[in-house]
Amino acid sequence: MEFTVRINAISQVTHNVKCLRFEKPEHYHFVPGHATDVSINKPDWVEEKRPFTFTALADKPYLEFTIKSYIDHDGVTNQIDQLKVGDELVISDSWGAIEYTGEGCFIAGGAGITPFIAILRQLHQDGKAKGNKLFFSNKTEADIIYKEELTEILGEDVVFLVSSETSNRYQNARINEAFINANIKDFNQPFYICGPDLMIEEISDILVNKGANPDRVVFEK
Repeated sequence: MEFTVRINAISQVTHNVKCLRFEKPEHYHFVPGHATDVSINKPDWVEEKRPFTFTALADKPYLEFTIKSYIDHDGVTNQIDQLKVGDELVISDSWGAIEYTGEGCFIAGGAGITPFIAILRQLHQDGKAKGNKLFFSNKTEADIIYKEELTEILGEDVVFLVSSETSNRYQNARINEAFINANIKDFNQPFYICGPDLMIEEISDILVNKGANPDRVVFEK
């Protein structure tokens, strides 16, 4: 089923990431971590559907996306970057493979953090965030999405990494086998991974080879 929804608020999150809040259709439901197919309700774009993850809490009276825009070419995210309050999106029913199954380790690269935002916000609201760990890799400090909020939720259990600059605050490192060997000791816990496809594949393989149960390595399929 498809729903046409009006954008009610837009805010800047980072230099190339915006948060869009919009109408929630009556009885619409999603599970934290899930996404929907989205298009812009304009003649040239309404058939250009792309998946985006919900980032608001499921019990809020609105829906929300946190979207990174690529303005170097005239694609969907470039068009979304130009939207204004009052413009409309078309969304479908929710879907997804990423769901929280218990305390574990979250590994995110760049905009791959988005499926975890609603999950972590829900855990925080329920007082159940403690015991989870997040490794969040970005190219630069300026790219880190919701840095302050993630720190508030997880405290010392969030580790920010940057790969394309030297930082006085965060590790300059990639999440590779050497990093995993140095920072993860328990491979029986659930793992939640989201980021570029190659990153997901590489990290999943490393974790399974280290003894992680493939059924407890959760990522978008």
